[in-house]
Amino acid sequence: MCNTKMQGVRGATVAAENSSDAILSATREMLLAIMAANPSLQTEDLASAFFTVTVDLNATYPARAARELGWMDVPLLCAREIPVPGELSRCVRVLLHWNTDIPQANVRHVYLNEAVQLRPDLDQQKIGNIQVVTQ
Repeated sequence: MCNTKMQGVRGATVAAENSSDAILSATREMLLAIMAANPSLQTEDLASAFFTVTVDLNATYPARAARELGWMDVPLLCAREIPVPGELSRCVRVLLHWNTDIPQANVRHVYLNEAVQLRPDLDQQKIGNIQVVTQ
């Protein structure tokens, strides 16, 4: 029996506009930043990835960016965020379900661009030009 736990890894970013290219570019940047911030994260350890977008993004599915990065065996799902008044516009979010022995407190979440404001309660660091928040 495997004793590996599942941890959640969060990420968020903002697409420049509601276009397929902008959504895919922002999503790729976010996923690559999450992997850079969590060096032991391998796609074969991902149980699934759940993407959401705000109501103003409908040009493509952000999960396409994961497929373009080679995430062929990871189950992917996309959904629309609840339309909360005053929400952050053009926001792409992801929740990765990661099978790992790393404690949740050591998982690094990545918020890029204007999405940094979504988690002001977390400590913010920079790894290169990547904004990383930790619990």
